[in-house]
Amino acid sequence: MALLAAVAALATLARRIGVPYPILLVLGGLGLAFVPGLPTVALEPELVFLLFLPPLLFSAAYFTSWRDFRFNLRAITLLAVGLVLATMAAVAVVAHLVVGLSWPAAFVLGAIVSPTDAIAATAIAQRLGVPRRIVTVLEGESLVNDAAAIVAFRVAAGVAAGTAAFSLAGVSFQFVVGAVGGVAVGLGIGWLVVRALGALNDTPVEIVVTLLAPFVAYLSAEEGPHLLWHEILGLPGEPFFSGVLSAVAAGLYLGRKSPTLMSSLSRLEGGAVWNVVVFLLNGLAFVLIGLQLPAVLEGLREYAAAELLFYGVLVSLTVALVRVAWVFPATYLPRWASRRVRERDPSPSWRNVMVISWAGMRGVISLAAALSLPLTTGAGAEFPGRDLILFLTFAVILVTLVVQGLSLPLLIRALGLEDDGSVQSEEVRGRIEAADAALARLEEVAEEGWVREETAERVRGMYGYRRGRFAARELGDDGYEERSQAYMRLVHELVKAQRERLVQLRDDGVISDEALHRIERDLDLEEARLEA
Repeated sequence: MALLAAVAALATLARRIGVPYPILLVLGGLGLAFVPGLPTVALEPELVFLLFLPPLLFSAAYFTSWRDFRFNLRAITLLAVGLVLATMAAVAVVAHLVVGLSWPAAFVLGAIVSPTDAIAATAIAQRLGVPRRIVTVLEGESLVNDAAAIVAFRVAAGVAAGTAAFSLAGVSFQFVVGAVGGVAVGLGIGWLVVRALGALNDTPVEIVVTLLAPFVAYLSAEEGPHLLWHEILGLPGEPFFSGVLSAVAAGLYLGRKSPTLMSSLSRLEGGAVWNVVVFLLNGLAFVLIGLQLPAVLEGLREYAAAELLFYGVLVSLTVALVRVAWVFPATYLPRWASRRVRERDPSPSWRNVMVISWAGMRGVISLAAALSLPLTTGAGAEFPGRDLILFLTFAVILVTLVVQGLSLPLLIRALGLEDDGSVQSEEVRGRIEAADAALARLEEVAEEGWVREETAERVRGMYGYRRGRFAARELGDDGYEERSQAYMRLVHELVKAQRERLVQLRDDGVISDEALHRIERDLDLEEARLEA
């Protein structure tokens, strides 16, 4: 309860002072960790991977534009796979040569800190209104790179613990199988969820099904192959499908199908439920990151504070600089080498590329992976460098969130980047076309005899007004928009008067609270439609 209260308070403060809330939540958790008498809050890795990861990735994928994701697939793949491997290798070299970790432990650290956070960068970019393509690439990268990083982490951790042997061919094969299998399982679960929702007509039950979907997709991919391979077929080996990609694939599939699948009431109430769930999970995750520092420091008493500080800054700088060094060549070299790529997708502005290269904040996935490291190796010895790996992971998360997170808005403003208006333009175009479709259908049904002329005339006026309003916005007609704003202000005043009268009737005992809530919902929807 205290943590939830802290999440609400810190998120409110972040909004007031204009700081991305993940940053303030981590710092707040760090401050809470040193409050005397506060119980120790341990973050279980299995809990993070199962409770936090599936719904957050599912929700992000649900609202991802498949068209934009597919168009930017090359850029997303280069970041989500190529940059993950490059970061892992660079951090491993630094960790081995300077920090002194063994090669297996150094590669474990590199795999842990290679994935970016799915929330922090996109939250900043969306709030500041950068071109939509930047947000699309950052969202797509964070959706996919977790899978690549977790595969690399499992292999490196197995080698470090002495429970697995490294094989480039074997790792490559496992990555392909894990990715393809995870996507296939996710699409299969998405298909089943769509069929289940199509057979239901009960809003609370439909919302529960959508809440269960990411967990079913994740667990089916993570546990299903193991059960099939060992328990049913009795075969050796350790098959692995990516639960991360399974949850992402299920979210993408359901997001494509939901407009024609669920009722408007289910979407309204489901959206409200999911907004709260995602906010609470994100808030708790970032606060819990901050609370872990005291436990991490306990195992590092043999290191001097200055030494730990140096190592933390060095690894964080490596992570940030590798991203900058990777993003620019990965953006321009393919276009330089291929005319087909240039023609299909001309080179973006260096300013856009600079923002993407600096938006590499790390978060809860990295910490969960670090905490999931075994305490001992297969031979019973202590896992090499476990406490130091935990500290360096925490340092990278803290430095990238605070330093890059706070400087990213300044960078965006200094580069003069602004929202390109593509989303708003497409929205206006869609609303005009939708109004045209409604007016065309109205003329068809008006001839069937069951629609009264006065009703048809009233509906024509409503949709004609709506179409004219958005057409004027598309053409930049400020006069029409000014009249529209005056009309909306009038309706708001009328709705406010109705709501005040209803409350008075309720207080006087004339109507019940149930009647009030039913009418109030209609008034709320009427006000919401004004903003559409």
